[in-house]
Amino acid sequence: MATKAAFSPAGDANSTVLKTPGGDGLTHWRLGGISGGSEAKVVLQHLFRPRPERQIGAALFAAAAQQARQAAFYAVWGAPDTAEGRFELYSLHVILLLERLRGLSGEAGDVRQALFDAYLRSLDDALRDMGVGDLSVGKKMRKLGEAFYGRAKSYEAALGQPAPALEALLARTVFEGVAEGRIDLMSAYVRHCQAELAAQPVDVLIAGGAPDWAEVAS
Repeated sequence: MATKAAFSPAGDANSTVLKTPGGDGLTHWRLGGISGGSEAKVVLQHLFRPRPERQIGAALFAAAAQQARQAAFYAVWGAPDTAEGRFELYSLHVILLLERLRGLSGEAGDVRQALFDAYLRSLDDALRDMGVGDLSVGKKMRKLGEAFYGRAKSYEAALGQPAPALEALLARTVFEGVAEGRIDLMSAYVRHCQAELAAQPVDVLIAGGAPDWAEVAS
């Protein structure tokens, strides 16, 4: 998402206050009588420098996407190798990371939001790569967002219940329409991922460390 900046007069006619979202509210820059453009260059470099949490959120999403592409999920466990099947597995791994960071404030909360933002950007890019026009992308993104939110709430509930609840959820999401998918293996894998991530220090994740996923049995 592009940075939104608002310029408003402050002081004399040659000074301006630039307000741009910062880590704790608004960061204010005052541009006085600038000569030679060097001070303006410094301000612009600071303004458009990627924020660390955004980079870390993107890295966490990339790790989730890479894990979701494990060949065994599709070739051995029977998850559909379709756009819908990949959406379910991408979403599942992002949800596991969001759950690990849920309820945390400060930098962890910022990284959690950045992870979700990276996920949404990926969906938007995927729709455009599939040839969806600009006028339709917004509607489809809303539907996908609603689907993701529903899955996130369902996984949150299922992970706190006995095994049959998670297996039933996987049957109607990841393995929808699959007669002989290895739901038992996927259910065990998801719980192991939850345990591995819970044991991993949050500081490692919000510093850009690779998530500790469970092993995918092939």
